[in-house]
Amino acid sequence: MAERSEENRFGGRARRYARVGTAVGGVAARMAGQRLGLDLGRDRNAAELTAALGGLKGPLMKVAQILATVPDVLPREYVQELKQLQANAPPMGWPFVRRRMQTELGPGWLERFGSFERTAARAASLGQVHRAKSKDGTPLACKLQYPDMASAVEADLRQLRLIFSLYQRYDRAIQTDQIHAELAERLREELDYRREARQMLLYRHMLAEETGVHVPEPVPELSTGRLLTMTWLDGAPLLDCVEAPVELRNRIAYNMFRAWYVPFYFYGVIHGDPHLGNYTVRPDGSVNLLDFGCIRVFRPKFVKGVIDLYFALQNDDRELAVHAYETWGFANPSKELIDILNQWAEYLYGPLLENRVRPIQPGRGTEYGAEIAGRVHAALRRVGGVRPPREFVLMDRSAIGLGSVFMHLKAEVNWYELFHDLVRDFDIDRLEARQNAALDAVGLPRAS
Repeated sequence: MAERSEENRFGGRARRYARVGTAVGGVAARMAGQRLGLDLGRDRNAAELTAALGGLKGPLMKVAQILATVPDVLPREYVQELKQLQANAPPMGWPFVRRRMQTELGPGWLERFGSFERTAARAASLGQVHRAKSKDGTPLACKLQYPDMASAVEADLRQLRLIFSLYQRYDRAIQTDQIHAELAERLREELDYRREARQMLLYRHMLAEETGVHVPEPVPELSTGRLLTMTWLDGAPLLDCVEAPVELRNRIAYNMFRAWYVPFYFYGVIHGDPHLGNYTVRPDGSVNLLDFGCIRVFRPKFVKGVIDLYFALQNDDRELAVHAYETWGFANPSKELIDILNQWAEYLYGPLLENRVRPIQPGRGTEYGAEIAGRVHAALRRVGGVRPPREFVLMDRSAIGLGSVFMHLKAEVNWYELFHDLVRDFDIDRLEARQNAALDAVGLPRAS
């Protein structure tokens, strides 16, 4: 049936502004009080922030998920609470589900399934997932978008721009305009479940030879722009595996590495949302990827820049490092800025530079990463700040998010060998041809 248009209405945006202000304002005020030395109960504040953001849905909750993924960005109490949002956001009830499903598939929608569970199996930022079965008994997952999300996204993006502008008034280390532009484009894309279905097909193609990675199959006849039906994949949350034998944890880490970086180095595509709710683990250590809304297609020369910077660090080749940063879009970087950026690059690339079995972050773990981040941030402020290119945003987020996964697993792997297995025969022309063929096959636009 023809889909009902959900407009980006002024009324919806206005209500969103009011709810965001009410939900976050009180918590922010108490956090400010704590910075002045007032003990106002961080555990209670964290729980209230989780409830507020989870109830709001939408991109602000996704920001919370990102913050909970990156080690040491927030106090421990906040991280523990925000982690709950990654797979357990407050769901909408059956009356809502029934109305939404009728809107998407028509009055006889229930008859098109063998069964459909009333209670959501998972709820996240833009929609919730219900288990179902097809007429032939195939287990299905139905991801149903919450109502009026276009208004919610636009309202939250305006709020985020305001937050960024306020932040830059007292801290100019990182210019945020390109960060906001990148997040805005990716969030708007996530509202289009037809696009996500094509991205799911893209990942099925790119990972077809990876026996340790599983991707669901979309069901077009039971999907619309705001309903995505796919095959159900059974698996356990990753945190259930952190006490498993080290051999299993290492196998999971290997499969996660391949799931993210085979698409990147072979096709120039990355999954930009590595939070814990977007994958599950099978008993044999293989992994299920579950969400394909936040996907980034990179120009082939950006991928080559990632590889160039690795070899620049490995061989202490300053000229190649400058070339890599310029390829990414850092305009005329000074010697001092290169030195600062290399500090962060050496931290991220560190595990790949040592040809030995090791944890992703030995010694002090997340404490060391926070130390490096703080040092780099202070140095950027000292030199007048930096304007990160748009493409850099999700690449950095994925590296940090995956690093967090490997730290949870306490995996000990030869990361050097994993990386070199992927880039040993890298050829930029072959990547471009492979990328274009894959994108054309599923009806996605080419990189620009």
